[in-house]
Formats: sequence, structure tokens, C-alpha cells
Amino acid sequence: MTMLRKRLLVADDNRELTALLKLSLEAAGYEVRVARNGWEALAEQRRAPSEVLIIDLVMPERDGFETIESFRREFPGTRIVAISGEGRLRASLHLAAAELIGVDATLQKPFDVDALLRTLSALERR
Repeated sequence: MTMLRKRLLVADDNRELTALLKLSLEAAGYEVRVARNGWEALAEQRRAPSEVLIIDLVMPERDGFETIESFRREFPGTRIVAISGEGRLRASLHLAAAELIGVDATLQKPFDVDALLRTLSALERR
């Protein structure tokens, strides 16, 4: 019997970060897909739904807030982890706003992969 791997979608315009997260999360047993903006994230989710969306709040074209609203409407069962690193104070304000609109967890950049893995593990236990 094979174990089903959790499917994650990482939406962030920072290519280095998404590459690092993809490698690290796959090594931890997750199936990971990457999107560069909110439009790509929605297209990926429609094509092959993920259980968890990890999304940067500040991205070009379609930001994380707009995308989170769309995910909540179209995919209400998807868990959402919001991330931001736009300056310490601004990131804190963005993450607080994300909590108000109902994300499941937040992480301020820079964060280490272990912190993300702990966050994902806590989501799985809920």
C-alpha cells in the first residue's frame, strides 16, 4: 500500500524561494507545484487541486489577497498559508490582514523550512 502524498501549491514571484521550497518540501514527502502569480495559482488549482496553498501576499499582476478571496470562493476546503517579507512592519501588517480574511496560518519571510514543515504538520492535525 502506498502513502498518498499531500499536494501543495506554492505561489510566489521569487524564483529562488520557490525552487528552494519545492526541493525541500518534496524531500519531506510532499508533491509540490509552483505558480509565479495569482492567475497561475488559480489555473493550477483548477487543473489539479492542491490541499494546501502557500502564497506570497505581494506579487505582480494578481496579489495574494485577491487570490485568497478567489480560492475561498472556488476552493473553500483548501488550507492557506500566507507568507510575506515586504519589510518587517509592512509584512506584519499584511500577515495580520491575511489572518482577518481567514487564512489558516502565516509565516514572515525569511523563515526556515523547518518552520514551514511545522506549520504544515499543525494544519494536518486540525
